[in-house]
Amino acid sequence: MYNASNASFRDPSGFLFEKKGKLYRQINQSYKRDYELLMSSGLYQILVDKGQLISHEEVNVKPKNSDIAYKIIEPTLVPYISYPYEWSFNQLKSAALQTLNIQRCAMKHGLSLKDASAYNIQFVDGKPLLIDTLSFEIYQEGKPWVAYRQFCQHFLATLALMSKVDIRFGQLSRIYIDGIPLDFASKLLPLSTHLNIKLKMHIHMHASAQEKYADRAIQKSDKRPYLGRNLFEVLVESLHSTIKSLSWEPIGTEWACYYDETNYSDDAFAKKREAVKSLIRKVKPKLVWDIGANSGFFSKVAVEEGAQVISYDIDPCAVDKNYLDCKIQKEKNFLPLILDLTNPSPSLGWANSERMSFLQRGPADMVLALALVHHLAISNNVPLIRLAEFFKQCGNWLIIEFVPKEDSQVQLLLTTREDIFDHYNKKDFEESFSTIFDIRESISIQGTKRTLYLMKTN
Repeated sequence: MYNASNASFRDPSGFLFEKKGKLYRQINQSYKRDYELLMSSGLYQILVDKGQLISHEEVNVKPKNSDIAYKIIEPTLVPYISYPYEWSFNQLKSAALQTLNIQRCAMKHGLSLKDASAYNIQFVDGKPLLIDTLSFEIYQEGKPWVAYRQFCQHFLATLALMSKVDIRFGQLSRIYIDGIPLDFASKLLPLSTHLNIKLKMHIHMHASAQEKYADRAIQKSDKRPYLGRNLFEVLVESLHSTIKSLSWEPIGTEWACYYDETNYSDDAFAKKREAVKSLIRKVKPKLVWDIGANSGFFSKVAVEEGAQVISYDIDPCAVDKNYLDCKIQKEKNFLPLILDLTNPSPSLGWANSERMSFLQRGPADMVLALALVHHLAISNNVPLIRLAEFFKQCGNWLIIEFVPKEDSQVQLLLTTREDIFDHYNKKDFEESFSTIFDIRESISIQGTKRTLYLMKTN
């Protein structure tokens, strides 16, 4: 039984498919020459050794479409698929620079990237990795870079808007799945960006050229634009320096400094850490989703216990600080991502199936939901039973913290609204969750009125 991947059907060079639970990529005859040069030139091995390109093995598996097939390869599996609209500023910047680094290396081996989609990059062991083996083509002297527009839409326009206007523009890639249109980005960017020669060239002038020729039919007499190798390399270096120059300081939001301002005493916080650690150790999960992770303190506790951890938070500042810390510490098995639980990542793309929703990528072995329930139940009016139903879809085990109304953090939430939450109490919390979960253990956190629970889905 063959199952073609919903995310791999646009490239005539080949496609991904599943057979008996394994993932394969069919390489078509039309890509034979490009693939052979990728492998024989040494580029493949260099990029794999640098951790820039996913590795694969050529396998003897019957093709899904034998009439056009050249080879079947089995790529190394990526532990967790994430998308650009879930990345922080510096994650997207790292992915952009990695794409250009790969292009630089490819040029030295007679190849070039024909695709520069942000969706071709995944984060593995904390580093951006190209996962599309068929993204390369044989370099032709004088041919313009076919991936230039795509790179600018997927990476440069988004980063420029996040850096120069508002960090929340990163979410536009949920709407524009093939990158932010350059004419749109040009209109949104401040006038000062016209004084930046590189942004003017790669976004504003690029957008104007697209608009000028958008409705013009190509004539046989038209000469193809010629881009010599030297100018090609200058273009790539210009993009690289432009991306490097863009910055955003992740400071000043509420959750980025959460652990500096929490109402826990040092002793109570240490007790909570040990309690969470002991509960994780009892289950020994392989994959943990830490939902509402803030700066990832408890995510790292799970990593210490041997888990692969996806660390979600709504605040792009907290996620960016988390990612930068991971880079410095060279953390592995740890991926910070942006997620709004009240509006989680949906299924996107053709037939709503090219990009997986948040829940489609589960369930995790264990979910951490620490200091989170009161925000969802009170700030967002989500009934406790709805929370229980949602967390059941997320994972098989749950470590969840109940924060009662007496807690100062809940009192702070209630200062700006009427207390209509009669059912927000420990008794109703336990009754609601016990209809969905088997409550295995509860631990009162010393020095607080909070309670930790270990639960297993029924």
